Amino acid sequence: MELIIVTGMSGAGKSCVVNALEDVGFFCVDNLPATLIPVFVNLIKNTGEHERVACVIDGRAGTFFSDIFSSFDTLCELEIPYKIMFIDASDKVLINRYKETRRRHPLTHSGYEAVEELVKKERDMLSPLRERSHRYLDTSNLSAIQCRVRVLSMFSEIPEKKIHLHCMSFGFKNGIPNDADFIFDVRFLPNPFYIPEMKALTGLDKAVYDYVMSFENAQKYKDKIFDFLDFIIPQLIEEGRTQAIIAFGCTGGHHRSVAFAQSLYEHFSDMKLSSSVSHRDILK
Repeated sequence: MELIIVTGMSGAGKSCVVNALEDVGFFCVDNLPATLIPVFVNLIKNTGEHERVACVIDGRAGTFFSDIFSSFDTLCELEIPYKIMFIDASDKVLINRYKETRRRHPLTHSGYEAVEELVKKERDMLSPLRERSHRYLDTSNLSAIQCRVRVLSMFSEIPEKKIHLHCMSFGFKNGIPNDADFIFDVRFLPNPFYIPEMKALTGLDKAVYDYVMSFENAQKYKDKIFDFLDFIIPQLIEEGRTQAIIAFGCTGGHHRSVAFAQSLYEHFSDMKLSSSVSHRDILK
């Protein structure tokens, strides 16, 4: 049985993650007291009805949360393997989300408590889980759809000794993706943004793509990146990795980074590797 413990900061998008997990066949239970996780999972295992299970636990568990590590020990005693997936976002993003939705933070007890302090309190409480997590997803710059796509790429069925490669583009001015395994900077290349007829286009348009790739330095850089990745990916597979995220960044995430991410995705597709592509900032 595949068991995922989903945890992380309140407001970071755990509900979106759970919805995506259900779509790839996980039986999901939200806000389960930590002490009941081994009992529940063992029951599911004995019935044999579900091969993929996800349990969500976070600060809402209150005093029960302190029992989580003893529950992990019990799972080990029962020989039930598990993975911890930590969902996160920057403090600024979390605070803005609470202000926009006007929802109470789950750690609020009574009266007024500053969201900033509650976020800090929860982050301190969850830090041991963050340190022990096997998967980490930062949703600071992800829409709900992008979050869903990322989760689907993580947990779609992948044959043994295979890896899923996710190519993405982003704009440095909107922040670096914290979950990227490799980041390549393409800002040194000429920027199509300053060409009037290309300003409103993106790297998905042939005119922009051809312009970006027309420079000798662009071709040399691409060849070196592809050569490096062709070498390192088999090493990652041998290490047991099932996913790698390769990100390309330019200034705004519209032109150069999009062209490179798309080119790498086509390269992986030609090699018959499991791959996907997303352009985080293309609509910003």
